[in-house]
Amino acid sequence: MNQLLLPIAIAAAATLLAGCQTLNAPAKVDVAEPTSALPVAHAAPVINNGAIFQAAQYRPLFEDHRARLVGDTLTVQIVEKVSASQKSTSSIDKSGKLSAGVTALPFVSANSFGRASAAGTSSNTFEGKGSTENTNDFSGTITATVTGVLPNGHLLVAGEKQIGVNHNVDVLRFSGQVDPRAIQPGNTVASALIANVRIEHRGRGAQAESQGIGWLARFFLNVLPI
Repeated sequence: MNQLLLPIAIAAAATLLAGCQTLNAPAKVDVAEPTSALPVAHAAPVINNGAIFQAAQYRPLFEDHRARLVGDTLTVQIVEKVSASQKSTSSIDKSGKLSAGVTALPFVSANSFGRASAAGTSSNTFEGKGSTENTNDFSGTITATVTGVLPNGHLLVAGEKQIGVNHNVDVLRFSGQVDPRAIQPGNTVASALIANVRIEHRGRGAQAESQGIGWLARFFLNVLPI
């Protein structure tokens, strides 16, 4: 009987752990895959025309090395600064006053209207203020690989860097679309000049896990306060 319950207990424990991981899953960044590519092998021409210039393997002789073909590398200077702020103020004032009285009626003595009066006031005030501020600063350097060349000559680049120290791993992933004209001497380009940028910087290990909220605390955070 115990041998039959053991696989069930193991399966239940694995399911519970998988559920806990799902509750504390990090936000996903859509980094383009793959993050590396090998150079495309060019077959030798069947008929040698004797020309020095070969369009498929063109490399400028009197120019700094720049990424052009699939498999070439490109150094990306990541300098991202995003700052946004918004403030709003609303104010509404409304007031009203009403008074009425009776001074005389036919065949009725004037002394009878000493208290025949009515008065009323109304006031409504609303004031609201709101402020939102967000600042993001990210800097770093990564060497990416050209994974594709578009018909207009733009380069699709992607790269990944992993650094492991003791029980922790620091992972930096990058992808984007580069205009070759934005590449600076030294085969470098700033991330601000790259389109469709995707940057992911995460940690793996005990240090990263300590910064996450436990599954039970996350559960109560979602349902409380009511």
